[in-house]
Amino acid sequence: MTRGWDELDAELAHWTTEGLRLPLWWRDDDAIAPTEALVQLGALATRLDLPVHLAVIPETAQEELAQAVAQSSHLIPVVHGWAHKNHASADKKKCEFPSTRPVDEALNAAEQGMDRLKHLFGPALQPMFVPPWNRISPAMLPWLAGLSFAAVSTYGPRKRVQAAPGLVQINTHIDPIDWKHGRGLVPEDHLLSRLVDTLIARRTGQQDSAEPLGLLTHHLVHSDEVWEFCETLLRRLLDGPAHPWRFNERIG
Repeated sequence: MTRGWDELDAELAHWTTEGLRLPLWWRDDDAIAPTEALVQLGALATRLDLPVHLAVIPETAQEELAQAVAQSSHLIPVVHGWAHKNHASADKKKCEFPSTRPVDEALNAAEQGMDRLKHLFGPALQPMFVPPWNRISPAMLPWLAGLSFAAVSTYGPRKRVQAAPGLVQINTHIDPIDWKHGRGLVPEDHLLSRLVDTLIARRTGQQDSAEPLGLLTHHLVHSDEVWEFCETLLRRLLDGPAHPWRFNERIG
């Protein structure tokens, strides 16, 4: 174990001493089909008794995925854009819903995503919109509630509770995958240092402590190190002040 775990334990002890509780949620992106990695994801969620909000790509989602999700009480499907295709210009970061894309076209794609996943998952589908690459044009946000979405989820501490009227912001804050250097595990000390800074900011009122703290994973690309880190981290948090948070439509 690195020194970062000791620092995390010390900060979690402050939370416990001060009687604070930490809502904790888990989002996993890019699901389209049942795989061995999905089985591993579901098994870990079951062991921890922590639900995973599974961001499903609607265009390519398979019927077999819906069957697998229906057999688990710990996999919660949500809408991951439409096709997970980049519509940004070549000089910009990848984004399926950039500000340069016509709003009507983008909203039609989001609505298609909701409709297709409703067909696949029925009432198990939760009305959360997760834009691919965690990026979305602000012009879309006021219209998403009209498409029956109740929440939007990107990455980083939220600036406000509602992204738009009727649309709650529930972000993720911890991404263990080193996307720029081989997709292994980000160095533990770096991950844990950033997490401790986040927890201190929440505890001292510098960040919104009511927003569930979110772990973001991508089960299809996990190395053994990433799996091990996620389990160790989640157990550490749940053994301390954290409690599982599960999406429902009465948030906000």
